[in-house]
Amino acid sequence: MWSKIQTAVELVYPPRCMGCGELVSSDFGLCGTCWRDTPFIVGTVCEACGTPLPGERDGHRIECDDCMKTPRPWVEGRSALLYKGRAKRMMLAFKHGDRPELARPAARWLAQAGREILTDDMLIAPVPLHWSRLLKRRYNQSALLAQHLANETGLPFCPDLLLRRIKTPKLDGSSANQRFTALRNAIEPHPKRRHRLAARTVLLVDDVMTSGATLSACAEACLDAGAAQIRVLTLARVAKDA
Repeated sequence: MWSKIQTAVELVYPPRCMGCGELVSSDFGLCGTCWRDTPFIVGTVCEACGTPLPGERDGHRIECDDCMKTPRPWVEGRSALLYKGRAKRMMLAFKHGDRPELARPAARWLAQAGREILTDDMLIAPVPLHWSRLLKRRYNQSALLAQHLANETGLPFCPDLLLRRIKTPKLDGSSANQRFTALRNAIEPHPKRRHRLAARTVLLVDDVMTSGATLSACAEACLDAGAAQIRVLTLARVAKDA
């Protein structure tokens, strides 16, 4: 019975490419052209943020210039995509274009990008939105990513581990210093979830990392509340020279 229903649904709503809308063979996929044009991050990467780096791994920790210049309060981080071209268009559609369904396939990309930093005991938590912005947007894209990542990996998930108690201004176009200043003291643990942080490894999930100011504020809030260590996983990384 279920297979017949599924077949009927596929006839009425055939699967389409997430990037361009062309017909594809399965749901939540990319057509060949969009797959080729989507800048997935592969090869040698910065171990703090996941941005691609030249050369081969030599067994020593390697970081990009930004992460060496601004030491991170987390121990490891990865990103799935470079924030440019087709990936940027998909990200903007996901964040501002009312396309929450993109979270499910994106979580698969996150799981693949983060395979080296995921551990059995970690707690997945999203970067929070201020309630006023959540009301306007209707969903927190980072929370959707984190929820689907938890489904993919089987790891525990806490959607409201952190609260953004201060409404920060839009940070598009801001300098790194302006971003870090705006986020200072803006994020704190949920008082009813604080106990879940004790001696725990926390995986923070966000859609895009630019300067790292938001993730730093989240990581510091977790560490101040007793977390053992923080790792971060983002769908896309803004890279200056990419």
